Amino acid sequence: MDQPKYASRNAVILGVSLDSVDSHKKFCEKEGLNFKLLADTNHKVAAAYGSLTNFGPLKFASRNTFLIDPEGKIAQVFSGVNPQTHSPEVVAALDHLQTSEPARP
Repeated sequence: MDQPKYASRNAVILGVSLDSVDSHKKFCEKEGLNFKLLADTNHKVAAAYGSLTNFGPLKFASRNTFLIDPEGKIAQVFSGVNPQTHSPEVVAALDHLQTSEPARP
């Protein structure tokens, strides 16, 4: 995991899944993940971010990444990401966002 790269950019990683807290604990242990996972068992967060997907009677959260700026606004969205190869793209986007001139009103 590129956790030190995110920490050096003052970025916080938070995952969201429809699975339970117990399921997340097992998953994090198995995969060696060291970031927090939100158990969105009522599907409200996934729905609010447009990531709730229906597959027949099943619902799941799409693998999307949202970069949220210090003011709480979505700065960039990555849809349908591959978690195995996505981290360098996010780190580059963070670098770009942090070095860009702020928008002027």
